[in-house]
Amino acid sequence: MIEQLQSPDVTVLAFRMSGKLHDEDYKTFVPAVDQAISAHGKVRIMAELVDFHGWDMEAVWDDTKFATTHCTEIEKVALVGDKAWEKWMAAICKPFTAAKVKYFDQDDKQGAWAWIVE
Repeated sequence: MIEQLQSPDVTVLAFRMSGKLHDEDYKTFVPAVDQAISAHGKVRIMAELVDFHGWDMEAVWDDTKFATTHCTEIEKVALVGDKAWEKWMAAICKPFTAAKVKYFDQDDKQGAWAWIVE
């Protein structure tokens, strides 16, 4: 599930991602990002991973399409999680985007917010 969260800045989109992501999740996530890009130009994304279990196969394809079509429109991505594989995932993402990508542990959520809005 992808849930959009409140953000203190219109150019920062915040999301909580939990459970296993499905195609339906991307049908709300992608339009929200597209709308912000259309209104404000480049954006930043704060993604909080809570009890996150990855993607089903269709969502993997959705995520790949999203990354390739939005790779130059996103300035920064802050990933906040609590699992070693989530930190590893942040490192794997870096070569596939022009965005600065940084991982933060769940107990440093404030640090993630400070970094993403700076």
